[in-house]
Amino acid sequence: MSTSGTTSGVRVRIAPSPTGEPHVGTAYIALFNYLFAKKHNGTFILRIEDTDATRSTPEFEQKVLDALKWCGLEWSEGPDIGGPYGPYRQSDRKDMYRPYVDKIVANGHGFKCFCTPERLTEMREAQRAAGKPPKYDGLCLHISAEEVTRRVDAGEPHVVRMKIPTEGSCKFVDGVYGPVEIPWDAVDMQVLLKADGMPTYHMANVVDDHLMKITHVARGEEWLASVPKHILIYQYLGLEPPVFMHLSLMRNHDKSKLSKRKNPTSISYYSALGYLPEALMNFLGLFFIQIAEGEELLTMEQLAEKFDPENLSKAGAIFDIQKLDWLNGRWLREQLTEEEFTGRVLSWAMENDRIRQGLKLSQSRISKLGELPDLTGFLLKSDLGLTPDAFAKVKSTPEEILEVLNQVQPDLEKMPEWTVESIEAELRLSADRLGKKLKVVVAPLFVAVSGSSRSLPLFDSMAILGRSVVRQRLKVAAQVVASMVGSGK
Repeated sequence: MSTSGTTSGVRVRIAPSPTGEPHVGTAYIALFNYLFAKKHNGTFILRIEDTDATRSTPEFEQKVLDALKWCGLEWSEGPDIGGPYGPYRQSDRKDMYRPYVDKIVANGHGFKCFCTPERLTEMREAQRAAGKPPKYDGLCLHISAEEVTRRVDAGEPHVVRMKIPTEGSCKFVDGVYGPVEIPWDAVDMQVLLKADGMPTYHMANVVDDHLMKITHVARGEEWLASVPKHILIYQYLGLEPPVFMHLSLMRNHDKSKLSKRKNPTSISYYSALGYLPEALMNFLGLFFIQIAEGEELLTMEQLAEKFDPENLSKAGAIFDIQKLDWLNGRWLREQLTEEEFTGRVLSWAMENDRIRQGLKLSQSRISKLGELPDLTGFLLKSDLGLTPDAFAKVKSTPEEILEVLNQVQPDLEKMPEWTVESIEAELRLSADRLGKKLKVVVAPLFVAVSGSSRSLPLFDSMAILGRSVVRQRLKVAAQVVASMVGSGK
């Protein structure tokens, strides 16, 4: 199946989950869809997939919108602007999915499953122990209709699962990979409707794409293995599936998956460090086009012009930070007038109210204005240049400092809100978990975040810097301190 097909009526979407800081991978997939829509004179849609109610927050949803707007991407329909196929937030569409699930069950393609979480955990552990991939064993497939009715009427919690063919394989043509074949025995009996009545991602995704008339689904290659489930849901509902296109994942130089444990991956990190959105989009857009050397500097319009979805690389997109730095430098030097450059610098410094808040905190701590750069400079630096000497005034041993950093990083990661108050509350809890006084925990964090033991108040500084910058600074600090452990420093 070619991706070109009919060029009129092309509708594509980006459908992020608001469960954390927006990832550069989201910008990468969004840019592909945006360029694809531009190429075919089609429509680009933003949909928020928040079926994971425990992790999705309005704060993160706003961050997704802000990050994609900062990237220069514009959508024709979305939760913020509406459109003819709304609502564009899955939690607002909850009542739309049930009839589709009921249809699948009524036609004999789905079944109610009463297995408890405990039983499923035991089942998966036994399968893993036997060297088998964990998947549902079909226990509830064989319950009689009468018993199902009785157990439902008795109020027994249950989910709805889909049936999977027992032999053969699912064959489809991917817009990037070409013909793909996945055996049915590798596909799990996916839950379609959770016990709380909310659909799973797979069910909601298919129904939403159908109702929003999506013609092409372009997403990361990690979803390739889910295509058989999605195709089956389309078949069970008697619907025509869209064209699927799976893009190679962005990877580190060592070919490992780009993850926040190794590299900064949040869009907000790159904006905070003073990368231009045009340079970031230019960098990501080069993964989708073929150009000669010397043609790398491209605007969004030029990327759209050269974009060729029929000729994509399967080699993988290597996130080369040095290349991004080089491109960003060229944009700063070659693409901005002096006035534009000054304007960009000032708006960057004001981002998240950074300078104003920093000055407010500095006013009571200085005796002359010339002290400001040393006191507040860390709010604007891309790299603190941390060395073991920076920790010289911290009374704890390197081993104790490392213990603090290793406790604090995951604690801060799970915070839903990022405010002065929530940071302080979480660090107090971290201190309790470590059995240490708060000041013992705070001392090395001062150095990790600001590069100095004399600085602005820690909780305020962390709130101003933002989660993604703090995450990276703590990671760098942990590496520096780890080099001190056992060295006698």
